[in-house]
Amino acid sequence: MTAPLLQVANLTKHFPVRTGVFSRVSAQVHAVDDISFDIAQGETLGLVGESGCGKSTTGKLILKLIEPTAGSVMWRGERIDRLRPGEMRKLRRELQAVFQDPYSSLNPRMRAVDIVSEPIRNFESVSRDEIHERVAALLDKVGLRRDQMVKYPYEFSGGQRQRLGIARALAPNPRLIVCDEPVSALDVSVQAQVINLLMDLQQELGISYLFVAHDLAVVKHISHRIAVMYLGKIVELTDKRSLFEDPQHPYTEALLSAVPVPDPRVERKRVILSGDVPSPVNPPPGCRFHTRCPYAFDRCRIEEPKMIAVRPGHWVACHLREQAARGV
Repeated sequence: MTAPLLQVANLTKHFPVRTGVFSRVSAQVHAVDDISFDIAQGETLGLVGESGCGKSTTGKLILKLIEPTAGSVMWRGERIDRLRPGEMRKLRRELQAVFQDPYSSLNPRMRAVDIVSEPIRNFESVSRDEIHERVAALLDKVGLRRDQMVKYPYEFSGGQRQRLGIARALAPNPRLIVCDEPVSALDVSVQAQVINLLMDLQQELGISYLFVAHDLAVVKHISHRIAVMYLGKIVELTDKRSLFEDPQHPYTEALLSAVPVPDPRVERKRVILSGDVPSPVNPPPGCRFHTRCPYAFDRCRIEEPKMIAVRPGHWVACHLREQAARGV
């Protein structure tokens, strides 16, 4: 078995809250707290959870756009979280991103040919004619016409702009693309086109994806494995079939119960969570989900659960499942 491309171990990011005239640190925002996972070559790991749970921050930490508070990020066996900007530059072409808003992520003053060719010019010394041909080939690959090279972002539709963003991410020949909710701003019909495009590119090029989203239907379609986040923690991690057929964490059960079923004859029991998501500035002790969990008991309020394997490849952080595994 080959080693994974990306290995994240105990990754943590706390943002200081500064108050007063002297901007003293009065608290910490626990955006990401001690999470671990890996991604293999050609694999898509879906990262799902409510808004504000730390999904996008995780993607930024992997790309080294922000520095972690603790933990490590290993890329192809090399630890990259400690690299300086100059040392990290040689790896930038292998780690790319597709952003949520396809308009704000593109420079409105640059034409499509310049937007897509910028990563090529950053990392390679090639002639203008070669750049033109490579950009044209990339536009073909993502479903855009070659004559659209001279257009500016405002002249494209939302779906076309996202295709342009994908072409830009593909330009330096990456091995991993962090997709930060890449279809949430698009119409449903366009979402399907972009998702299918990403899957076709993965099959053709062997690219890996970290796919950040809150739409479980989209994640189910594109992902091989899925990690569920809640308040900065990964609470469940497994392949998509196991997650949808036999969820082990109460939070995952609640998320899945909210997914619409396209059959009026099928009844689904909704799990309604009480209360609001606690503040990441002051997360609750013990299990962070215990304030909303219908199965919480005394241990949940005191002791933080550890990730355990309920079956091969299926990991969950829940005292209830731990007791069941022990036969208690």
